[in-house]
Amino acid sequence: MKQLYPGYNVLDKRHTPSWDPATRAVIEERLALPRQPRFCDAGEWSILEAICARILPQPGYRPAFALAALVDDKLHDNRGDGYRDARLPPLRQAWHQGLAALDAEALAKHGRGFARLAAESQDALLRAMQQDELSHPAWGPMPCGLFFSQRLLHDLTSAYYGHPDAWNDIGFGGPANPRGYVRLGPDSADPWEAVEARPGMEAKAEYRNRHVR
Repeated sequence: MKQLYPGYNVLDKRHTPSWDPATRAVIEERLALPRQPRFCDAGEWSILEAICARILPQPGYRPAFALAALVDDKLHDNRGDGYRDARLPPLRQAWHQGLAALDAEALAKHGRGFARLAAESQDALLRAMQQDELSHPAWGPMPCGLFFSQRLLHDLTSAYYGHPDAWNDIGFGGPANPRGYVRLGPDSADPWEAVEARPGMEAKAEYRNRHVR
């Protein structure tokens, strides 16, 4: 995967007008999360890490951040979304049940747990979950397709794009509080935003991104 914003690091905005103390505190706390689980047990953690690797593989041009830890942190703090489909159990129960059911499907179909399967078999099970085609009794009344879309996919993607490394990947400047974004039209950007590298412009984009504040 090609790096679209070479030289750009959103953390260079730490001590600029882009971020106020409250914003800095939230981001520093996010970066300091332990890479070990506080909610999941060892088996759930291995399944969650395997799911993260298949759903949101991270680019090879930077070290991978601990996506599973961000999801586990949400579960540890029991941070709901303020709403849920009535067919889903509460947040923590849904994840306990969903991870156990996915592992039960893997054992029934392949004779080994989900985390120990080859990538192709993991993908096949996740695809079947997305298409609501898994039927192991461990799912209970919870539709597997609903768990995929409203818990697994939702919680993973929101955690992923809440991390500064993912912001660097997409050239996002972060919350920009209190500075704010002004130029919001198509193909427009504030002068302190990142510049995408395009054919023949990589060196220029890298120079600009190394000086964005």
